[in-house]
Amino acid sequence: MTRSILDHGRLRARLAAGEPTVGTFVGSASPVAAEVCAAAGVDWVLLDLEHGAGGEEQVRTTVPAAAAYGVPTVVRVESAARIRIGRVLDLGVAGVMLPRLDTAAEVREALRHLRYPPAGDRGVATYNRACRFGLDPAALDREGEILGVIQIESASALGEVEEIAALDGADVLFVGPRDLSHDLGVPGDFTAPVYREALERVRKAAADHGKACGLLVPDGAAAATKRAEGWTFIGIGSDTTLLAAALAGALDQARA
Repeated sequence: MTRSILDHGRLRARLAAGEPTVGTFVGSASPVAAEVCAAAGVDWVLLDLEHGAGGEEQVRTTVPAAAAYGVPTVVRVESAARIRIGRVLDLGVAGVMLPRLDTAAEVREALRHLRYPPAGDRGVATYNRACRFGLDPAALDREGEILGVIQIESASALGEVEEIAALDGADVLFVGPRDLSHDLGVPGDFTAPVYREALERVRKAAADHGKACGLLVPDGAAAATKRAEGWTFIGIGSDTTLLAAALAGALDQARA
């Protein structure tokens, strides 16, 4: 294959094979921060356009910065609108995370935006990075390389998680701990039985349908625990939270 900064489905294949991966969110919208995370050895970076500081313009520079270290970029879009998903796909991301979808029907419709007609409704163009600026029009036939990450962050989505897991293109079921705990009535209480039962239901739904399961954790120790439980798409904090925690710890030591 011609040298390319694109992932060409490697991340999706790793997860489909059951391989555990560990990455981090990039909330600062800084390609330099994404490069630092990639240099540190993450399996993927996730550029957050829902809660992060930047927008689609940062995708353009983040993808090659992380790819310089062989690390793919996944993007959490701010909404499941067709144009928002299509824009980041054309910029060459390895996958798309879809937030705030509450039913299998909503997920099914959003997943259509990841596929070209007739299977979906993604706009067709070849003069973008995803098609190597017109040099690789065959990329239009490789749309199955895109990783679809579906967030399970509401009681409604949890209630349909088995149906969501069965959908073609829903490759990862990803729990947003804060959102889900709030919606379950136990905000921030990750030891609450209702929350722990929800996690197990998501993990089992993913396993039963041959899909990956993921969630966000605060540190490496928590990530190791979740890996042992079978979670395979684990995000350790974000560039900003990790920096803030490291500096706060260093300042505590300096001022003790």
